Amino acid sequence: MPRRSSGGFRPAPRAAPVRNPRPPQPATHAPPAPVQRGGGFLLGDFFSSIVEGMGFGVGDAVAQRAMDAVMGPRTIQYETVVREPAAAAPANSTSMKSCGIHSKAFQDCVNANGSDISKCQFYLDRLNKCRRSGAALLGA
Repeated sequence: MPRRSSGGFRPAPRAAPVRNPRPPQPATHAPPAPVQRGGGFLLGDFFSSIVEGMGFGVGDAVAQRAMDAVMGPRTIQYETVVREPAAAAPANSTSMKSCGIHSKAFQDCVNANGSDISKCQFYLDRLNKCRRSGAALLGA
């Protein structure tokens, strides 16, 4: 393979870049002004906190609705447990059966003398005495 010859032609040397002999001048820009918030009084800071809190609340509500749209609505289920006292029911029914006559007599008196209940005091005393003696017998 033959060599190429440049024919003795050489490119001219490039000139070196000219540097500015002057030193760079310092920046003459003014420093940035301090940022003032809310006009510089206490109520401005207070109101800006309120607005910020309202914005956070709105953002939170929007995020909750977005999650409801993706996951489905939230549901809350309440369960009520009713417990019936097993041992107390027979004791009360026994005392009620034994004092039923006095209770019926008191109810009849109240129905007959609705406006003057003092006439039924005798029947009420008998009913209370029966209940106390029934409770004393059951407790012994």
